[in-house]
Amino acid sequence: MPMPSRARRRSKSRWPLGEPPPGLFPARDDLLRLLAVVSIAAAAAAACSLLNRRPKPLCDSGGAAYTHHDSCQPCPPHGRCVDGNLECVQGFNKYGNLCIEDGLVSQTATKILLERRICDQYARALCGQPAKILFQELDILNMADELLSKGFVGLSQDGAKVAKIKVLDSARAFFEKTFSSDGVEEFKCPDLVAELYRPLTCQIRQWISRNIMSVTAFGVLFSALLWILWSIYKRQALSKRAEQIYAQVCEVLEDNAIDAKIGNSECEPWVVTSWLRDHLLVPQERRNAFLWKKVEELILEDSRIDQYPKVVKGESKVVYEWQASGSLSGKKKVKKMQGVAAGKSRADGAAGGAIKLAEELDAG
Repeated sequence: MPMPSRARRRSKSRWPLGEPPPGLFPARDDLLRLLAVVSIAAAAAAACSLLNRRPKPLCDSGGAAYTHHDSCQPCPPHGRCVDGNLECVQGFNKYGNLCIEDGLVSQTATKILLERRICDQYARALCGQPAKILFQELDILNMADELLSKGFVGLSQDGAKVAKIKVLDSARAFFEKTFSSDGVEEFKCPDLVAELYRPLTCQIRQWISRNIMSVTAFGVLFSALLWILWSIYKRQALSKRAEQIYAQVCEVLEDNAIDAKIGNSECEPWVVTSWLRDHLLVPQERRNAFLWKKVEELILEDSRIDQYPKVVKGESKVVYEWQASGSLSGKKKVKKMQGVAAGKSRADGAAGGAIKLAEELDAG
């Protein structure tokens, strides 16, 4: 009996307090081997479970099995399921057990623009023309059928139905909805959108009718302004033309005065007023009394021109005569006198030559 107690005391002295005795936990290499075995076993069990699991079949569309979802999966929207197999309608593509919308249906529904047709009708009504404003669901579907039959190909009957459904959904989202007296839902183009579809002539006409007082006042003021501007332009044009005629009158009177001074018997120093007017004015200008009156005012203000009555061919006439003999243009007068003198010298030379020739003939 005393021997075991001593052995126990010796063993306690060998293992310090707080440390587990050796061999209590497995070694690290043994632990890694154990984890690898457990992982391989779990993976094998999961694989066997997946391989042995069979997916639920798709419920037949409209069949009795459709109501029991425990034994089959519901057929996805826009698909037809027969004997567990899925077939997507026209316009949808099959991805697994789903039917995803095809781009052809979306493009077709987008191109069928009922907005313009319906809003054009409302715009015509706003312009006072007979047109239809309210459209029912059947009207929209008929317009969609008409547009589909005209310009869209490549869609089957199912695809066309889907496109019409999308068009109808778009119409519900865009147009205003009202109800008739019978409780039927009707669609109407929004007022602000319909006003944008009005023709430009209609918009201008309606704007003028709404602002008739302002337009009338503006028209009167604009017409008055145009009349004032035209009067100013016409007066300036007449004044400029009167100055041109006045300069011609001075030139004619000055020429007559020069011709009379150098002894031209066929030229009188005066000119009858009416004759001068008819000579310088074209027939259209003769009807404008203001034009010649303006010329007469310029002539009266000119001290070089004298105006007096004179009996011409038994009738009393008013004549003009150039009186500024000392202030005539020097160059013009010298050229005139030189031309007359040259004419006289040529005439005298011809006469002298004729006399000399006659004397020689007599002497011979």
